[in-house]
Amino acid sequence: MDFGVIILAIIQGIAEFLPISSSAHLIIFRDLFGIGSGVISSDFALAFDLALHFGTLLAIVLYFFKDFWSMFIKGITKGVKSDEGKILWYLILATIPAAIVGVLFEESIEKVVRSNFILIGTALIVMGIIIYVADKHFKETNSIKKMSLKDAFLIGCSQVFALIPGFSRSGTTIAAARSLKLKREDAAKFSFYLSAPVVAGACVLNIFDSTTLNAISLNLDIFIVGILVAFISGLLCIQFLLKYLKSHDFKIFMWYRVVLGIIVIVYSILK
Repeated sequence: MDFGVIILAIIQGIAEFLPISSSAHLIIFRDLFGIGSGVISSDFALAFDLALHFGTLLAIVLYFFKDFWSMFIKGITKGVKSDEGKILWYLILATIPAAIVGVLFEESIEKVVRSNFILIGTALIVMGIIIYVADKHFKETNSIKKMSLKDAFLIGCSQVFALIPGFSRSGTTIAAARSLKLKREDAAKFSFYLSAPVVAGACVLNIFDSTTLNAISLNLDIFIVGILVAFISGLLCIQFLLKYLKSHDFKIFMWYRVVLGIIVIVYSILK
């Protein structure tokens, strides 16, 4: 077992929930810096990435199981008359824009952007600045329970940009939520909630692809390790970020994204 597989799984578990773009990190560390590239060849890199996302999906479901269960029960029995039920239907609505664009254009975007490291580095920098500015400019006045249907839809629309590696699904949704004056912790929590149906949908759409199934069957040990490590690191990261945002802003993530983006751009030019 290549230790690079474990490193990439840890990166996925961390970067999926921090607003730093997990897809960009997997591409950068594997395709640009060569970590794990000896085991994870280009013909099943996307399948491996999907497995790692499945690991972080399990982390979300386990960590927020009580929340999801309450949303589901009250959403079905009481509809929007209860706060939890309202959030369920808001999540369904917010998932639609990215789902439509993802089904129609994700493959084309992957082909164009996946190897464009200058674009990925630029996206890291730009989105990092946007997150910080949105967080500093808008006050924390709203909670998830006070969200409107319009708020949920706008946050969902922001996920469309996350199809481009570097923008970050959690980063775009958190920035959108903060611009709508959601509290930092609630913005992160709604982002986590919203990731569940998006990642689950991607897994369902791709798992039955013959290329994916073949890659999994031939490299089952790698996939199991990747899923398990991404799951554990994802759980720890969710707990960390929710606690961190109680008393900190997003400045550290902006600087990290800017520095990494510059490194990626320079490295790709000089390589």
